[in-house]
Amino acid sequence: MTEDRTPAAAENPEGAADGGQEATEQPIKGRKNGLYGEISDELAASMKSGWADTELRDLQPVEQARYAAERRAALSAAYPGERLVIPAGNLKTRSNDTDYNFRPATEYVHLTGDQTEDAVLVAEPAGERGHDFHLYLLPRSNRENGEFWLDGNGELWVGRRHSLTEAEALLGLPARDVRKAAEELAAAAADGVPTRMVRGYDAGLEAALSEVLDADKDDELKVFLSGLRLVKDEWEVEQLRAACAATVKGFTDAVRELGQAVATSERWIEGTFWRRARVEGNDVGYGSICAAGPHATTLHWVRNDGEVRPGELLLLDAGVETRTLYTADVTRTLPINGRFDDLQRKIYDAVYAAQEAGIAAVRPGARFRDFHEASQRVLAEHLLAWGLLDATVYDVEKVIELGLQRRWTLHGTGHMLGLDVHDCAVSRREEHVDALLKPGMVLTVEPGLYFQQDDLTVPEEYRGIGVRIEDDILVTADGHENLSAGLPRRSDEVEAWMASLTA
Repeated sequence: MTEDRTPAAAENPEGAADGGQEATEQPIKGRKNGLYGEISDELAASMKSGWADTELRDLQPVEQARYAAERRAALSAAYPGERLVIPAGNLKTRSNDTDYNFRPATEYVHLTGDQTEDAVLVAEPAGERGHDFHLYLLPRSNRENGEFWLDGNGELWVGRRHSLTEAEALLGLPARDVRKAAEELAAAAADGVPTRMVRGYDAGLEAALSEVLDADKDDELKVFLSGLRLVKDEWEVEQLRAACAATVKGFTDAVRELGQAVATSERWIEGTFWRRARVEGNDVGYGSICAAGPHATTLHWVRNDGEVRPGELLLLDAGVETRTLYTADVTRTLPINGRFDDLQRKIYDAVYAAQEAGIAAVRPGARFRDFHEASQRVLAEHLLAWGLLDATVYDVEKVIELGLQRRWTLHGTGHMLGLDVHDCAVSRREEHVDALLKPGMVLTVEPGLYFQQDDLTVPEEYRGIGVRIEDDILVTADGHENLSAGLPRRSDEVEAWMASLTA
């Protein structure tokens, strides 16, 4: 990391950049910049000039621009006559003067295709036209007043950003200076037009509009936008297909490097998958679960600091997030030495059978809950057959009715997938968990069995074994497609695949 990035000289909020934005000169002499002390007139003059024109011309819209426009049209139809404000969010401090990597609000990305911080999408009512949409974005850094090199968020520090003119060409939306957003939106709100905002991402903008916002109406907007993502368009499906293909490569890398993991820890596996995620996409879509041995019985084991021991199982739950922020979510449970022992295979094969039943239940017109219920039924049958549930007292129907299998199955069998790993999480129940599946929906099917180390209700040899198998399933017009089918699932196929990679 380089020297202190503390903002010093660029205090002018209106100064902008090339690309058609006004540049307002501010005096620099006497101002201090971190460790470098006062800035001379000569240095200030030097930094103002001698820079090439870097404005990008003849830009073509980003791929998702036309799809984002269709999503905005659906939003406009849902809220006629209302002003809508959807922010991207701001940088969050990690420690002192360092920030977390920025990840824009899902609602904003879905409606724009843009990924920049501090941005805002605004829909202004426009009578019969529905709404006129525009963006508020941060312009290029001003070189006249020194903003680009003296401000800690100037382009010399954090990299070039698009000018407003460039952004308009790329995104297909008019763009304005975001530093004027709060003032302009607060003034516009005085016209009495009902205003809704997606909350939780931009506290400053919320404060500026607080007098005209209604929490219940704002929540309703967020619910609508969550539901708008339930059915993926063709472009989104391709992003998820690419995420799954990259994730297959990540799992392959992890298996190839199991020897190093045995010599070190679960962190080697985490680092191996993360490296592939960064090479193939943007990042991981969530904290990778690299759970070896008994750690596999902890559903969200993300400490990843344990030993990796031959003879035990590795539960690897990980997904690559693409550059467009769509993520895969895949789990495989792997024998660390390449071969399942008899008990591991018995448990694994039961989970595989449950997943097969769940995947078979995914089709248009089926209830969202059907794949969960199909998987749970299979697991309950195995638990009864193994004597872990008393078959003289309970049959499968009674086990399911009482939920007794849940001591070892623990979680639901899947969720929607997309820009969020648990996508559409706040959508209306009648559109999601209580609804019928439609072509274009993408969901996970991920049954599991988990026998805790201290569970005295199961034989000792079961304790500390956890198995989950998870795939990403697209609902098609006539059934389903397994987007993550590039990774083997059946126990013998897993063994053969691992052998081919470690030979």
